[in-house]
Amino acid sequence: MKVLEIQELLDLELAAGKNGLDRNVTGGYCGDLLSDVIANSMEGSVWIGVQRHKNIIAVAVLKELSAIILVNGQNPDEDTRIKADEEDLPILVSQLSAYELAGRLFEAGIGKEAG
Repeated sequence: MKVLEIQELLDLELAAGKNGLDRNVTGGYCGDLLSDVIANSMEGSVWIGVQRHKNIIAVAVLKELSAIILVNGQNPDEDTRIKADEEDLPILVSQLSAYELAGRLFEAGIGKEAG
């Protein structure tokens, strides 16, 4: 599934990184401790969390993640938006909690192959 398909399916707001909407998504990871995301997320995953600062972009690029989804209506800082646009890394925003969003992604088939 592509990031754009997830955006449309879950009615997510695009906050940055529109040039990366064609990235493939193969899984997901929930977490807000950056070291945990570095240690445990997998390439091609969407990262679900509430961190809004630009260090999330560095982690996502390092791990080759497909997108970041901020939950609870959190919007990225302006520096984060700029860096995401530079890296073509989509940042999407949901009003849902991380728990509910992860469940909907799983129901849509994201990550079922691995689980």
